Amino acid sequence: MSIDVLNETEFEVDELELVACSRFVMDQLRVHPGADLCVRLVDEDAMTTLHVQWMDLPGPTDVMSFPMDELTPGREGEEPEEGILGDIVLCPSVAQKQAADAGHALEEELLLLTTHGILHLLGFDHAEPEEEKEMFDLQRTLLLTFLAGRGRARG
Repeated sequence: MSIDVLNETEFEVDELELVACSRFVMDQLRVHPGADLCVRLVDEDAMTTLHVQWMDLPGPTDVMSFPMDELTPGREGEEPEEGILGDIVLCPSVAQKQAADAGHALEEELLLLTTHGILHLLGFDHAEPEEEKEMFDLQRTLLLTFLAGRGRARG
């Protein structure tokens, strides 16, 4: 499993933690061990450009996902599909504002957004209420399990 983190910002980010979280989420969802993922961290100008270009929405956003081979979570007892998972683009300055509003650290927000982005790469969405509940419940379970395994779960 190849996971690259490209930090194109001035923010100091624990890249190893982002890789560990990504690997955990991909393992839990039975993504093929040969799948590739790239996590890019960009500034607000770069994210605004991507947001307008791909979503036709103004301003920067926190995370965008760009699936490549449209992989889906593996099923119990079946060999997962090989391929390139895709790219996640994070904007730490937007994430920092969200973290402050939520009362937690930037690092935790980036782990949340990384998990969210991987779920999107695997075909999860939150456009409909049922989809949102499924995706956000899974996102919460994955993140809390990851943090608990790292000895960092919070009450």
